[in-house]
Amino acid sequence: MLGLAKYLSEFGWQPTILTTPLETKPSAKFNYIETPYPGDIFSFWRKILRGFGFETKKSVTEQIKLKTGIKSKHSFIDWLRTKYQEIFAFPDTEKKWYKPALVTARKLLKKEKFDAIISVWPVISHLIAKRLKEEYQIPWVADFPDPWSENHAYPYGKIRKFFDRKLETKTIASADVITAASPGYAKKEEILHQRPAIVITHGFDPENIPKEKIPLTKKFTLTYTGTIYPQKQDPTKLFLAIKELIEQKEIDSREIEVRFYGDKQSWLDLEIQKYGLKNIAIQYGRVPKGESIKKQCESQTLLLLCWEDKKEIGVYPLKIFEYLISQRPILATGGSENEDIKKIIEETKSGVSAVTIEGIKNCLKIFYQEYKRIGATSYYGDFKKIEEYSYRSMAKKFAKVLNQIIK
Repeated sequence: MLGLAKYLSEFGWQPTILTTPLETKPSAKFNYIETPYPGDIFSFWRKILRGFGFETKKSVTEQIKLKTGIKSKHSFIDWLRTKYQEIFAFPDTEKKWYKPALVTARKLLKKEKFDAIISVWPVISHLIAKRLKEEYQIPWVADFPDPWSENHAYPYGKIRKFFDRKLETKTIASADVITAASPGYAKKEEILHQRPAIVITHGFDPENIPKEKIPLTKKFTLTYTGTIYPQKQDPTKLFLAIKELIEQKEIDSREIEVRFYGDKQSWLDLEIQKYGLKNIAIQYGRVPKGESIKKQCESQTLLLLCWEDKKEIGVYPLKIFEYLISQRPILATGGSENEDIKKIIEETKSGVSAVTIEGIKNCLKIFYQEYKRIGATSYYGDFKKIEEYSYRSMAKKFAKVLNQIIK
């Protein structure tokens, strides 16, 4: 949303963002209004657990598992959290924002004229937009960076899904236009809502492209930044490929490192140990966004874990767009042959993809041999194609949609 607001004015639209209180204030040229925020459904528990030494900005679930020594992906703690959300987080964890957001929006709309509304995320934003559309007759674009009831990571049971789907269809029926972040997502929305959905992928901020070249790591590094979804993404294919290449003496174990930046997950450490890669694959924890981009830019190769669920074609890890500005070759592992994400990689010439363990081994060998030969892996990205996935390009597409709905 920040990227959209930042560049929308270049195409004739002046945006105002309605948001919860921001930790970091944006410096871009757009208006934003912070509303009161009572917190999500976990706020009460965070306050209680803070007295027991828990950190409020880290995953409560992972902290409990760490303190109790639980390392399983599917522990009782994970099940309990999901059930708690299933019962109390309808329609989503941010539902307490509905009333303060409406109060602030109504005051704003009494003072100023607005030509259109875009609702993005979380789910409660769509309900707020629907109410404003009905009260003020303002054209409305409902955007889906991820699906709602048809989400690829939907964690709840059939009863909850019935109510989510019913609420979604009732809510989005009022929207003038539906947009979605990938062809796969758009197809889901079209099937559910029985109407066209426009594909507008998210992107990267051109201003985040490093002005100066960042020196590459001396080791042959593969870097992953962000969250790993344990039921949907599988790093073990990479681990097994590296293990076999080391055993076959194709790669020197002293020269390779796999770096993970994001919330530390105990199950991932178990997998790393299982494949004997304790000194090679390392979780460094969360880092600020600027530091994350730097780590990507200095890496010999970037790791992208594709979605493994064959029923869920077209899932876009948004990290791909940030990877594009790093100008380092991407290795996309796993998934299926026809994923939309792999089409982006091929179109932009920003890396390679490998579905099988043998394919991953072949890609790693090519990267590593080049690293040994010249001290670095080469990057062949097509920057003209990459620019099509910038926030500026995204804003231009949204402006076109907005121009159409106000006619």
